[in-house]
Amino acid sequence: MPDLFVGLETHIAITLFLSLAFVLAFEFINGFHDTANAVATVIYTQSMKPRLAVFYSGIFNFLGVIAGGLAVAYAIVHLLPVDLLISVNSTRGMAMVFSLLTAAIAWNLGTWYFGLPASSSHTLIGAILGVGVANSLINHSPISQGINWGKALDVGTSLLLSPLVGALLAGLLVILLRRYRANSNIHKTPHQRQEIEGRKHPPFWTRFLLIMSAMGVSFAHGSNDGQKGVGLVMLVLIGIVPAKFVLDLSSTPYQLDRTRDAARHLEQFYQRHQPELEKILLSSAKPGKSNNCQPQAIVATVAQLQQLMGERTAYSALNATQRWQVRSHLLCLDETAKRAMSLPTLPSSEKQLLQNLRKDLTATTEYAPTWVIIAVALSLGTGTMVGWRRVVKTVGEGIGKKDMTYAQGVSAQMTAAVSIGLASQFGFPVSTTQVLSSAVAGTMLADKAGLQLSTVRSIALAWLFTLPIAMLIAGGLYYLASFWF
Repeated sequence: MPDLFVGLETHIAITLFLSLAFVLAFEFINGFHDTANAVATVIYTQSMKPRLAVFYSGIFNFLGVIAGGLAVAYAIVHLLPVDLLISVNSTRGMAMVFSLLTAAIAWNLGTWYFGLPASSSHTLIGAILGVGVANSLINHSPISQGINWGKALDVGTSLLLSPLVGALLAGLLVILLRRYRANSNIHKTPHQRQEIEGRKHPPFWTRFLLIMSAMGVSFAHGSNDGQKGVGLVMLVLIGIVPAKFVLDLSSTPYQLDRTRDAARHLEQFYQRHQPELEKILLSSAKPGKSNNCQPQAIVATVAQLQQLMGERTAYSALNATQRWQVRSHLLCLDETAKRAMSLPTLPSSEKQLLQNLRKDLTATTEYAPTWVIIAVALSLGTGTMVGWRRVVKTVGEGIGKKDMTYAQGVSAQMTAAVSIGLASQFGFPVSTTQVLSSAVAGTMLADKAGLQLSTVRSIALAWLFTLPIAMLIAGGLYYLASFWF
């Protein structure tokens, strides 16, 4: 990080600093906006004091970012075609970054102010899609080229299905607890236990599960939403200072050898299966791509990559243009390998080979410096420790017609922790807000407690309008900015 601003023109250095500040501000807001969901049940059921719960939640959010990996981070980055990040000048790139972050921050603050558990993930993704569409309009190019629609569909599917799965699993857990622990205190609300037994806290094991599951949700939130912040920082760095970040300049000679070998092995794979692969690869080729990125040009792409890399042992030996060319070729080969995996007749051993080749091809392009991960972790963790009150009451009292029971809290939180954690491991961006709120609603329905339609309607409308409004704000700001830059 110390040499991040070295060699940059003053106005580029200032805008880079402001961009990174905007990203970290977004993560800080994300912390107090979404963490209320992670600690809502543990606070509402009086299992922990609010300040203690929020403090530990912040720590587990921090740890989640550190341990989360990068799968979700680059799912976010690849929503935009890589060519978009280099086809604009630095000033236009800055306008793009500020537009999407302004839209995301404004919507997050607005929904937080009204106590609505809206999705930061939806907001961010909508903003990215908005600048992609606006960029297509500005350049008079097809919208299909402004957004990676395949990746957008994958992300949209995970965001759509995750709350449904959360509601179903949490509801099933409550039904099981009703069946096997029908007379337990676990089915009391905090108010009922206080009135009947004069005790403020839930039973020991229930309290233990509530605390552990709350910390699990916080850790999972950090590992998923924290990765989105890492992806945003890399989006900024690649867009504004591509010479330093389009490739991992700290890659070892061994990693470069693996990359070269993977390209050669992919070429050999293509030649072995060329007759049956040509149809599926050509049919899935995207119009408007450069010839070097078409499936039928894989041999030429590998040759150009080998010529650029040569026998070099470090990417620092390449100039800025060559680094971008290497990155473009690697991502192109990775996309070709991904499409080749869909061949129905391909044996499992060959699919595994392609999967391994994809890892080696992207090992030096899908990365994040340690300082990026720590900076995002600190922003998310400290943001977690403020601003939680507004959403806690909505989750605890506003979703169901009756107050939340201990069993409902445990079921909702355990479902959210497991499902979000698994999504992070498999690289699916999901919304902590949506998963937990839907899980709470599922427990209310399973317990026949009913739902407060006014609150549910408000949450549903926030979810419904988040994506288009974020797209409109970000796209509109970027489009207007294009007239000045």
